Amino acid sequence: MLVRGQQQYATHAAAQSPNAAATSRTIDVSLGYSYLSRRDSLSNRVGLNGADASLTIGLNSHLAVRADLGYGRASNVGGSARHSDVLSYLAGPILYPTTHRRVDTYVHALAGAARVTGPILLNGGGFFDGSWVNQFAWAVGAGAEYWVSDSMAIRTGVDYLRTAYFDPSIVIRGQNNIRTTAAVVYFFGKHSRVRR
Repeated sequence: MLVRGQQQYATHAAAQSPNAAATSRTIDVSLGYSYLSRRDSLSNRVGLNGADASLTIGLNSHLAVRADLGYGRASNVGGSARHSDVLSYLAGPILYPTTHRRVDTYVHALAGAARVTGPILLNGGGFFDGSWVNQFAWAVGAGAEYWVSDSMAIRTGVDYLRTAYFDPSIVIRGQNNIRTTAAVVYFFGKHSRVRR
């Protein structure tokens, strides 16, 4: 009976330990810099600088869902003296394949829409003043979170971002973009590194 009582006490103590309690991720918000390499209507690359913000809700220690809002802008696209910008709003699942004391890695697949604006450069030279397209968009990517304290981290990532805009014949077509981000992340509640 004494052995059984000790076993019950040990089980209860394990359930109360910090390691046992820290088995799931918490809510976090991030804000940072974003660079987007986007194809213009003539298949040239345009670099857009901007910001990225996200809200992530943890489901367990390796799975979460994220809402992401990104914005990038470039001036004087193709010498047109006009600007181009991309506003994306996406959401989807995040998988954390490895979690360590100081570094977590992640992969994600996000879907939503993107509003793309800018001059439409033509094959024969010249451009249309520009318009905007707001269509379905998606992104897949990976990155890492570098912990600087129990509640803050630096998140870096690279995404393939698929958007749509006008080509030189004024037809809406898909665009292949590469997006890189670097953001400061704040974790609410007890995310705690003790489990890593």
